[in-house]
Amino acid sequence: MSGLRAVIVCLVLACAAVVSPGMAVTPAAAAGPPGWSALPVPAATPPVTVKDLAARGPDEAWATGYEQAADGPRPMLYRWDGTAWSRDTAFPGAGGPGWLGRVQFVGEEVWIFQNRAGEGDILRRSASGWSTVPLPQTLWTYQDFTAVPGAAWVVGEDDTGLKVLHYDGARWTTQSTPDGVRYLMGITARTASDVWAWADTDTGTGVLRWDGTEWRDAKVPLPPNSNVHTILPEPSGRVTIGGSQYTDGVARTYLMTWNGHAWHTSRPPLGDTYTEGMVRGPDGALWLPVRSDRAFQSKYARVGGSRTTFSYGPERTNALRVKPDVLETVGSSLMSFGTVEIYGAKPNLMSERLGG
Repeated sequence: MSGLRAVIVCLVLACAAVVSPGMAVTPAAAAGPPGWSALPVPAATPPVTVKDLAARGPDEAWATGYEQAADGPRPMLYRWDGTAWSRDTAFPGAGGPGWLGRVQFVGEEVWIFQNRAGEGDILRRSASGWSTVPLPQTLWTYQDFTAVPGAAWVVGEDDTGLKVLHYDGARWTTQSTPDGVRYLMGITARTASDVWAWADTDTGTGVLRWDGTEWRDAKVPLPPNSNVHTILPEPSGRVTIGGSQYTDGVARTYLMTWNGHAWHTSRPPLGDTYTEGMVRGPDGALWLPVRSDRAFQSKYARVGGSRTTFSYGPERTNALRVKPDVLETVGSSLMSFGTVEIYGAKPNLMSERLGG
């Protein structure tokens, strides 16, 4: 057995030696502590689905999704107070059918998109408690939601096609998009006059930008035969796009960054990772959950410049799959929220933290 181990070690070292220095992949754990640790999460009725995780700081984070009841999905909402996760069941619609989606911080308030048995509204949590902002119409599909001080958007479809609903704090209006846009796959805002959306168009995937007056083609030079998973606009003006490019039927992750003057494209060694869970970490690097090669541990990638490193979450006994669906910066640490499937049981909730 020891001889077999020696052969395996030699093969691993030989493979590592031929990796290009510019694309080196090394274990982040080698840098030493701090490492990932498990955070207990109050149980929901499995199987559960996680939709979003957002944090205002080290003492406030919210996670959304839905659990399964006998007659369909039920919304679930969790809050992190800096010490522990707890479940919130005081919001309107908590006991009825539906699900919760994107979480946004608008001033001192928390805004969360809610689907209540097909009807959409926005949950608002202020110092006085929970309230709702109803949508002006019911859509067949609610694709995404974003909000900033002074504005909110909900995108989806009804029987007439694409709908972009805009809320200015007092009333809803419907916005038009450039010709050739079939539907919007996602939307995110930096300010009320700087909003980004990724769309399916007559000519393929495209990126749109709202400048406070109208939606325009952002003229982003996306790689050929590619799609977009997420867009990260940052307060500094930097914008990062994550997606997949298809070559000979094989998907490969790409990243694009706007530095205020030009777009730069890179292809870190991430395989076909779905980048929707990507965030800018407190260390300035991009972090995202990736498919783990260990059934009993989650896996995370750190992309800093041309260097990509990986780290693993804590071992989970009898786990078949550990899946951190969403990742967020929480003060000086990183936090994930997702599901873990233990042998003989349906997926239930998990959370992990790096640092802190």
